[in-house]
Amino acid sequence: MHSVSVASRSADSRTGNGSSPAVDAVSLAIIEQLQEDGRRPYAAIGKAVGLSEAAVRQRVQKLLDQGVMQIVAVTDPLTVGFRRQAMVGINVEGDLDPVAEALSAMAECEYVVMTAGSFDLMVEIVCEDDDHLLETINKRIRAIPGVRSTESFVYLKLKKQTYMWGTR
Repeated sequence: MHSVSVASRSADSRTGNGSSPAVDAVSLAIIEQLQEDGRRPYAAIGKAVGLSEAAVRQRVQKLLDQGVMQIVAVTDPLTVGFRRQAMVGINVEGDLDPVAEALSAMAECEYVVMTAGSFDLMVEIVCEDDDHLLETINKRIRAIPGVRSTESFVYLKLKKQTYMWGTR
């Protein structure tokens, strides 16, 4: 599943204060065009949304600069050597921020989110194999000061992965 996709960024990366910049209907239409094909020419996007190529280029750059979106290549981890994925629920003693920052700095952690409910943090990790997964959880995540407990949910089969939610 090699594709180019447009993914929305976290609220904190958009403006720094947790609020997102306003995105009008034309910008949403541009995002939808790029989500269908991240390499679609600006001229084709302009034709679809009723703008000139230059206007589309300017809007895309603004959306990128504001952190509303990013254009990235999305791969299937299995095809590029990462055979083990897991979601890890983490309970923390004290302040969540230092733990979340430490996890965010780890290359294996693709997704770090603070949650309400059974876990304080949920982290998606992508590893080469079971040994790498064990080392990441046991030697690195559990060693972070403040981590009280972890619960791992190892992926057996990925049935759906999409980044098309950005404009629905």
